[in-house]
Amino acid sequence: MPITTIGLDADDTLWHNETIFRLTQARFLDLLGEHDNAMIEARLAEVEGRNLRLYGYGIKGFTLSMIETAMELCEGDPPPGVVREILAAGREMIAHPVETLPGVDEALHALAERYRLVLITKGDLLDQERKLAASGLGDLFAAVEIVSEKDRETYRRIFARHGTGAEEAVMAGNSVKSDIIPAIQAGAFGVHIPYAVTWAHEVADAPVDHPRFGLLESIEALPAWISAHAPPPETA
Repeated sequence: MPITTIGLDADDTLWHNETIFRLTQARFLDLLGEHDNAMIEARLAEVEGRNLRLYGYGIKGFTLSMIETAMELCEGDPPPGVVREILAAGREMIAHPVETLPGVDEALHALAERYRLVLITKGDLLDQERKLAASGLGDLFAAVEIVSEKDRETYRRIFARHGTGAEEAVMAGNSVKSDIIPAIQAGAFGVHIPYAVTWAHEVADAPVDHPRFGLLESIEALPAWISAHAPPPETA
């Protein structure tokens, strides 16, 4: 069966993202220096988890969760300037330059010559659109889908809308939980390209024994992996 469509995650697959969040979190820990760092991190993770359904994914939700965590740890009265500093950190994250990962440009150009590329990403609409524009990669994609959640039905719908169905598609990304497992459940190939760090809410066990699972060290190897596992359509 030929492959016609390649789905690609954005954050930490095409460009750096989680490292920016980690740097901001370290800054947040410093702001609440009178509290134990491990306790702050645990409370922030808890607050983020329960806020995902309200704020979704991205910088704005993270900023609101930091404010809420500070309020909870300080019994509603954080030190002067803490909320102001958190808001400033959030604005700096939004304005942070986009830095693509090594090999992304070459891999996407090679893939675009043979397949239909679809960007499939979670996060804030405005921020993800900004990052895509700043990356210079936008013209390589036939479609862009910024979704609130990545599950089996999401991939089925997207690959039916922008391709020839999930069975003739590959989804590549850094998150086993969001990019790989639900894509394979939908019938697609799932290729895991790990990033240096993983957000706690995206940790999951990889389906290493599944025939449609792949693991690569770098996106540079993706074109060759796809060619080896399924040929492109003759008309591509």
